[in-house]
Amino acid sequence: MKNVPSVSVTYARNGSSTKSNELGMRPMQERAFEKRGEQYLLIKSPPASGKSRALMFIALDKLHNQGLKQAIVVVPEKSIGSSFNDEPLSAHGFWADWQVAPRWNLCNAPGEDGGKVNSVGAFLESADRILVCTHATFRFAVDKYGVAAFDNRLIAVDEFHHVSANPDNKLGQHLGEFIARDKVHFVAMTGSYFRGDAEAVLAPHDEAKFDTVTYTYYEQLSGYKYLKSLDIGYFFYSGSYSDDILNVLDPTEKTIIHIPNVNSRESTKDKHREVEHIIDALGEWQGADPKTGFQLVKTPEGRILKIADLVDDEPAKRDKVSTSLKDPAQKNNRDHVDIIIALGMAKEGFDWIWCEHALTVGYRASLTEIVQIIGRATRDAEGKTRARFTNLIAEPDASEAAVTEAVNDTLKAIAASLLMEQVLAPRFNFTPKKPSNGPVDGFDYGEGGYDPAKCNVGFNEESGLFQIEIKGLVEPKSKEAERICQEDLNEVITAFVQDKTNIERGLFDEELVPEELTQVRMGKIIKARYPELDEQDQEAVRQHAVAALNLTQKAKEIALQGTNGDPETTGNTALIDGVRKFAMDVRELDIDLIDRINPFGEAYAILAKTMSEESLKQVAAIISGKKVNLTPEEARDLAKRALKFKQERGRLPSITSLDAWEKRMAEGVAYLARMKAEASSG
Repeated sequence: MKNVPSVSVTYARNGSSTKSNELGMRPMQERAFEKRGEQYLLIKSPPASGKSRALMFIALDKLHNQGLKQAIVVVPEKSIGSSFNDEPLSAHGFWADWQVAPRWNLCNAPGEDGGKVNSVGAFLESADRILVCTHATFRFAVDKYGVAAFDNRLIAVDEFHHVSANPDNKLGQHLGEFIARDKVHFVAMTGSYFRGDAEAVLAPHDEAKFDTVTYTYYEQLSGYKYLKSLDIGYFFYSGSYSDDILNVLDPTEKTIIHIPNVNSRESTKDKHREVEHIIDALGEWQGADPKTGFQLVKTPEGRILKIADLVDDEPAKRDKVSTSLKDPAQKNNRDHVDIIIALGMAKEGFDWIWCEHALTVGYRASLTEIVQIIGRATRDAEGKTRARFTNLIAEPDASEAAVTEAVNDTLKAIAASLLMEQVLAPRFNFTPKKPSNGPVDGFDYGEGGYDPAKCNVGFNEESGLFQIEIKGLVEPKSKEAERICQEDLNEVITAFVQDKTNIERGLFDEELVPEELTQVRMGKIIKARYPELDEQDQEAVRQHAVAALNLTQKAKEIALQGTNGDPETTGNTALIDGVRKFAMDVRELDIDLIDRINPFGEAYAILAKTMSEESLKQVAAIISGKKVNLTPEEARDLAKRALKFKQERGRLPSITSLDAWEKRMAEGVAYLARMKAEASSG
């Protein structure tokens, strides 16, 4: 097998996230239940952390103790409705059970969504308390009955990232109407509070009404008993992926393979042949198991692999395989199945605890889809100590007509990888370096302990939180800016890494001054996203977001040094050690230094390792061929930075300066002066 350039995050395995309190609640559920009195609640928590049960506890309290009439649970697809089946919560210490009358679980009912709208109407008129339906059924019901019909009820939306603030998103439009009327309670749940299309999930004024419960991937995985490390990486291939797949597929690992969409570049346009090709590569076909429908394949070593083919279009065959995978009697049987091959299935809500490797072929248009796929491999199971996600991507080929599209896909895959590194890493709490600072309780400051003479890095293993002092850091003033710095940095970073201009310049512009990305481009995103914040708060958010992104990137660089990207040879706590080592090496960690780091530098280093030199040159040539100079808006941003420079140093930036950032600011001032002169003479 080839090494897959990867970042490896290692977790504490303290068992805390699987332990329950006296009410039967795990830590995330307990945290959410503490906020049960909030009218609008947003739960951001990874797959397998127990969001559906958290909702049950909250909904029962709202129905029994807060005077709400009914609870309506809304899920994106019928299969996820099973997550809200009856649960005997009282058997584990809670004071009530979760019970949904069969007629009110519309995910189990036959017929189309349109026909189920009448059932929603009947439920609203009934004395029953709980209904479960799909997003589509709910949208049609709101269209038919209006938002007022749902007054004094709890509406709980699972997989909330399906909502968008875009006016064309019907669910998002309805949500805005409900919030404007202010007569319902809302619980929104998601493992990925961002969208692949970079649209905002909620409008800022609506989002401000929600109280947020955040439970991170780091907390979730650190609290497991068995799973210790998670690796993520991307690997490029040329030719047909099915010829190259065994370079990244280990047949001894429990694996979900997602083959490419038939409309994508990576697809051969014959999905059945692709499945056959994968099976042939793994060994000698022995027929199908008559009971489960799984394909049986004998490996060269003589082992029999059980492969579930969910790509087959023949309903009887696929239903048999799908039913076998869901067999509750086999849930804890590690040997039930070895490999699952899927196309559109086995993503959101799919539960196979033994999955060790999520292997995805082709770029996925949605970052949320990638988060969901990775979530398939992050379940805790006895004997499973390592999990990994690999994205297998076609190298751009200059002879292809669609080479520009290929380059775009490559850039998007890198953006997705950067984002996942951020999602999986520990959280950061940044504070300005002050003489009065001292060590914070519960944080480990490493061998030397807290040192007043330097910028300190403390780490709390249980919460997965870094406490980091940064010289010159701007602190948020308002409560909203403080909330964004604590809760929303990943969403800000998502918007930044999804911006094509940012990633193109960060990877391939040899003349790039990093501050153009970290100050100007990130500043522009903050202003567009949070226009209601004043300049100081916008700058505070910008600095916190850049620090979180760049510290993760520098930690990755240190973690992968000398490993050739092989997670087996990285340190046990690679990212954590990397953050500490970087902060210790620089001694004085200040915001200017952090702004001078190119956020995409490490992504380029990995790209150069995995992509052929010829392809890399072709990609660079395509991107540099469409390089654009300053825009008026960027020039204005640079001129603002130049003004700050003048206030600090008593002079304007010099266009002949040897410092690249000072020179770039001066170019911005000169550009504006030219524009002004041209306007006067015209």
